[in-house]
Amino acid sequence: QVHVVESGGGLVQAGGSLRLSCAASGRTFSDYAMGWFRQAPGKEREFVAAINWSGSDTSYAGSVKDRFAISRDNGKNTVYLQMNSLKPEDTAVYYCAADRNAYVSTRESHYDYWGQGTQVTVSS
Repeated sequence: QVHVVESGGGLVQAGGSLRLSCAASGRTFSDYAMGWFRQAPGKEREFVAAINWSGSDTSYAGSVKDRFAISRDNGKNTVYLQMNSLKPEDTAVYYCAADRNAYVSTRESHYDYWGQGTQVTVSS
């Protein structure tokens, strides 16, 4: 079992930046791939970014590529999502998730453990 807790959300103006963190506890953090997903009001949850167990492989949704960066520090059991050039359409609850498969996946169903989410609001 892995317990994940997101932090770092908040209110930011369009064009600004935020860094989300996801702290994991429980099983060996480096055994898991990690992903970020988001859910905007009235919409389904969607994939944002993922990183494999070592950090050597990443994947991004097209809507955030070149603006967001996912990284991890296995020594700190933490994964990060650096979000730059934020847009109002990035407003959503952002969720961190852990995948026992350890390799990058964009599919929500592959993830085994989920956090409670952190709100990101981008004002225009």
